[in-house]
Amino acid sequence: MPNVLLIEDDAAIRTSLARGLRERGHAVLSAPAALDGLRLAVEERPDLIVLDLGLPDLDGLDLLRMLRAVSRVPVIVATARDGDAEMVRLLDAGADDYVVKPFTATQLDARIRAVLRRSGESRTDGSVTVGGLRMDPRTREATLDGAPLDLSPREFDLLHYLAARPGEVITKRELLTHVWQVPYGGADKTVDVHLSWLRRKLGETSAAPRYLQTVRGVGVRLAAPS
Repeated sequence: MPNVLLIEDDAAIRTSLARGLRERGHAVLSAPAALDGLRLAVEERPDLIVLDLGLPDLDGLDLLRMLRAVSRVPVIVATARDGDAEMVRLLDAGADDYVVKPFTATQLDARIRAVLRRSGESRTDGSVTVGGLRMDPRTREATLDGAPLDLSPREFDLLHYLAARPGEVITKRELLTHVWQVPYGGADKTVDVHLSWLRRKLGETSAAPRYLQTVRGVGVRLAAPS
């Protein structure tokens, strides 16, 4: 039974969502404020956190960054805005997915199951080696030619997804679906930004690629340097 921590200041919404999630097989902890939620996250170690951004004692985005500093627990953010800029901001801060208000317990349950399924797959995958690149999802460690790579959680997930499919051309839509869990278009920009960051950390550029090769009009592939 997945243990979900719900951080939401509105008592009526918190009660309704908690009841709906319990009816769908989740164990639910809840907190009405950011600091209460942070304490429960550390003490109870939930399987997933649902985080509302509009909290009374601390901005939800600040809490997300604090959570990412101490835990890799999957986080789904609840927000009232659904623009590309907002989504990029949340994903770059460490969110695994987001839901736009208003939403139902059924919709939230589907998001939770998808994120937990992806998280479970990541934990059970073995290490991946492509050329001088080695990645171990169990320890979340990546090295290039024996030197450690300093990757953000999202950069690691993106690079590991590509490295696990060496030579295969992956579309941005597929990356959004499987790495960001956003199964619709309109946010290619965030993939481009993360690929640019990865190229810099891999010591390459789009004009002079080594591992990350763009296939114009199709997607990107990762392959060992020839």
